[in-house]
Amino acid sequence: MNVIEVNNLTKYYGKARGIVDVSFSVDEGEIFGFIGPNGAGKSTTIRLFLSLIYPTSGSATIFGKDCIKYGPELRQEIGYLPSEVFYYERMKVIDLLKYSASFYKKDCTERMYELAGIMELDLNRRIDDLSYGNKKKVGIVQGLLHQPKLLFLDEPTSGLDPLMQQKFFNLIREENERGVTIFFSSHILGEVQKLCNRVAIIKEGSIINIQDIKTLQHDNYKKIRVEAQSLDEKRFDVDGVTKLEKDDGAVRFFFKGDINKITRLISEQDISDLTIEEPTLEEIFIHYYE
Repeated sequence: MNVIEVNNLTKYYGKARGIVDVSFSVDEGEIFGFIGPNGAGKSTTIRLFLSLIYPTSGSATIFGKDCIKYGPELRQEIGYLPSEVFYYERMKVIDLLKYSASFYKKDCTERMYELAGIMELDLNRRIDDLSYGNKKKVGIVQGLLHQPKLLFLDEPTSGLDPLMQQKFFNLIREENERGVTIFFSSHILGEVQKLCNRVAIIKEGSIINIQDIKTLQHDNYKKIRVEAQSLDEKRFDVDGVTKLEKDDGAVRFFFKGDINKITRLISEQDISDLTIEEPTLEEIFIHYYE
């Protein structure tokens, strides 16, 4: 079952581009990565799903229901952590979270205290006394206290220290294990690589690739380094080779295509060392954005 189904979703802000003809689906129970640089359209896409803004054209459904028409109903089962959190400054954390919990048709008290303990959040402090990182913890508790079936995370770890990031990742994995579908939007590739099953890459408002994380790494480019006393890098300037560089008696490049083709070419050289590696997700990502 597809929890999220998106068809040609488009949003313009006047003449300014938000997203254009975005289409994809998210399966029930998966952690779906959504990666792109700032301004690519990640937050716009999430806000459309939550009916916080309306599309110019196209459609999106969540749990089989139109996300605009059934927005208030759907939000009962959705958790959301925005990239930036803003609160009533003079409220205590406990009062803010109780106020948030009042919007849901269930008792959230036990889960609220449990999450606050996990995130080491002092419920009795005032919002205006909190650091940015602690305000982000409030957002995490707020997004999860009603035990949603679908969770939208928009740049969720900004402001968290490394130890708290790890606790957050563990929490997200636990949520996923109990069946929660997670839409994880980030520009930090290591996070996506660590958590997600599949990933969509968005560039300038359009989806340019959707793949399984392992497929994206293993079936795309190979990172190759050839070392020899005498090398003419121009011999490697063939179809499928990109980022060709020569440095200190070695040639480095990326290759996409029939690996036998490039190994035959390499075998024609008198070499002293050869390394063929899978590129990191970050290296693949940078390639898409060049």
